[in-house]
Amino acid sequence: MSTPEAAPSTSGSAPRCPALVRLSLAGFRNHARLELRLEPRSVVLIGPNGVGKTNLLEAISLLAPGRGLRRAGLGELLGPAATAWAIGATLQGLAGVREVATALEATGRGDRRVATLDGGVRRGPVSLAGVLPLLWLTPAMDRLFVEGAGNRRRFLDRLVYGLDPAHAERLQAYDRALRERLTLLRAGRRDPAWLTALEARLAADGVAIAAARVATVERLGAALAAEDGPFPAADLALVGEMEAALATTPALAVEEGFATRLARNRATDAEAGTTTVGPHRSDLAVSYRARGTPARLASTGEQKALLIAILLGQARVASAAGLAPVLLLDEVAAHLDEARRRALFDRLAAHPGQVWLTGTEAALFAGTAATCQGIALAGDGWRMVDLLP
Repeated sequence: MSTPEAAPSTSGSAPRCPALVRLSLAGFRNHARLELRLEPRSVVLIGPNGVGKTNLLEAISLLAPGRGLRRAGLGELLGPAATAWAIGATLQGLAGVREVATALEATGRGDRRVATLDGGVRRGPVSLAGVLPLLWLTPAMDRLFVEGAGNRRRFLDRLVYGLDPAHAERLQAYDRALRERLTLLRAGRRDPAWLTALEARLAADGVAIAAARVATVERLGAALAAEDGPFPAADLALVGEMEAALATTPALAVEEGFATRLARNRATDAEAGTTTVGPHRSDLAVSYRARGTPARLASTGEQKALLIAILLGQARVASAAGLAPVLLLDEVAAHLDEARRRALFDRLAAHPGQVWLTGTEAALFAGTAATCQGIALAGDGWRMVDLLP
């Protein structure tokens, strides 16, 4: 794609938290080549459906550990006729300027995603933990409360990353040990020493994962309880044996008990083809406080409002800890009435981090000109546009 003259990336004072002042894509989805140069302010992306607004947010979401906001496979991210894709960004904040990149790399054992910081050694995406705190909300998440527990766990873990960047590495290590143990059990290789070592690792990482989730839910719950605004109040609870045990039992005792149970369940897990206990089976329960009912019973609009309330609450918690995230909000404004839309913009204006919003019409974002820059996407590139004050 052709790129018009870019906006300056150094105007104004440095933002308190990392902000993207450059975003470049190559071979990514429908963006064969695109480079945005931005001010360190919030961004409103405007354009018709299919122009690639969500693809830009997805690219940003891949500047952190994980599979991004769509959880797409590496090959799905390739644009038409592309054989590789790459994402690069310049982050500006009080700590200075950082260059972050991630790309698809072909190896003899298949494709993998690599990441670099400041042009350094290529590493796995977990190396991006803590570099660019992110939270996102997309239309695909509207069914979060009625879908399976796995999506809610991933949502919760994304909240945890913002307060505890090491959580990403623990999850990766836990998942790796989980797979390795199951491989041994399925193959009938019952090497006691090897299995015991893996189960000890699972127990240590599992308790740390559960404890981090508990701490995050407690902090977020307190923030939500203190909020009295236009979005519905939510009550949160963790549902899981390990989380429940940590409420009454020292962490070391929970760890020892989990390791013992894993050893006892070897035959059961081998037959089931899955590990039947652990934090990978926990769930996040969300209730609509005003009614005392599960969020899954609320209307679609109410569920959306509950999600917004949770995201804004977590943004406040992280900001208070000096870790204000970049917020990626895809088509959020279009589904709110005018009062809630204005309330959302007021909350976002007070957020110390950068916010990215998408929509099909600039009129939806009236009142954001003081804090946001407008970018119109089209098939032949992009241009800066004025937002209504």
